[in-house]
Amino acid sequence: MSAPSPDAAAIPDFAAVIPAGGVGSRLWPLSRPDRPKFLLDVLGEGRTLLQATLDRVQPLADITMVVTGARHVAAVAEQLPTLTEADVVAEPSPRDSMAAIALAAAILERRHGPIVIGSFAADQVIRKPSAFDAAVREAVEVARAGKVVTIGVEPTGPSEAFGYIEAGGLIGTTARDVATFTEKPDAATAATFLATGRYLWNAGMFVVRTDVLLAHLGRLQPGILAGVRELGAAWDGPGRDDALARWWPTLTRIAIDHAIAEPVAAHGGVAVIPADLDWNDVGDFDSLAGLFSPRPDGVIEVNRGDVTAVEDAPGAVVIGGDRPVVVIGIPHAVVVDSGDALLVTTRIAAQQVKNAAKLVGQQRL
Repeated sequence: MSAPSPDAAAIPDFAAVIPAGGVGSRLWPLSRPDRPKFLLDVLGEGRTLLQATLDRVQPLADITMVVTGARHVAAVAEQLPTLTEADVVAEPSPRDSMAAIALAAAILERRHGPIVIGSFAADQVIRKPSAFDAAVREAVEVARAGKVVTIGVEPTGPSEAFGYIEAGGLIGTTARDVATFTEKPDAATAATFLATGRYLWNAGMFVVRTDVLLAHLGRLQPGILAGVRELGAAWDGPGRDDALARWWPTLTRIAIDHAIAEPVAAHGGVAVIPADLDWNDVGDFDSLAGLFSPRPDGVIEVNRGDVTAVEDAPGAVVIGGDRPVVVIGIPHAVVVDSGDALLVTTRIAAQQVKNAAKLVGQQRL
């Protein structure tokens, strides 16, 4: 996985926040609620996605904080022994990215005063760490001036799997104003976007001053602001559990994109740093396959198990287990054997794997 830039130096008054949530349901049966994808070494390189994220951001930040579900705190602490107990924030239940990031901002501002924070998901792969380093450094400088800043990924094709950011006029070295955010478009719309040269993939990375973020929340999501202010005040004292029980269930479940980025961009308050990161969100088995070189027979074998025979199945993705796997005559097949479950699908249907756990549950009723 990606290593930190060898010349990286910590950015003063900058905190890296790593939201580590979600199940990664499109990577079932490897990713499960009790072992989500960020805790897995999906590339077989000796570091989990979470560990690789820490490797990437920790050299840039004075402070690093992980926000994760209560059930994963022990696993996160085990995988990240350099973090202290205070650096790992436990959510009682999932409330989406806005609540997680806002809680981190409120706690950090209570501890350190207003600082710049950057939110970087725990389950992404970035293979150009120097480009990431440069993008974060520029993002912090733009954020210090009061903008909400996102890092936009240079697209490699008209994907339907990602949201898009329309970049406007230049306002920094590479920074541009954000004109619009667009949810995942269809293939034709995505191709039209790319033809303009103005669009970037939305990787969900945001950099902003804590006071700016919380002020936007006060205007756009006052209920979330009230809750995280109370939680931030109680977090390092004996009243944390009571405050969580009272306030956490009241927080609106919404992504930061919808809560802050989109409405603030409409008034010129968001900037984007375009970056060629060699980025992959490992969203499904098709995108995972893009991180591996195919064998001479065209099969993509993901460093697990033994694929004993493949015939007339170009582009097949196979993650084997403890038994032989044979694929014949199914181009672009996906076969995943986790030992206790077997998935058979195709790369074109990879996004539909999110329904697999529900289907298995129905069959067992």
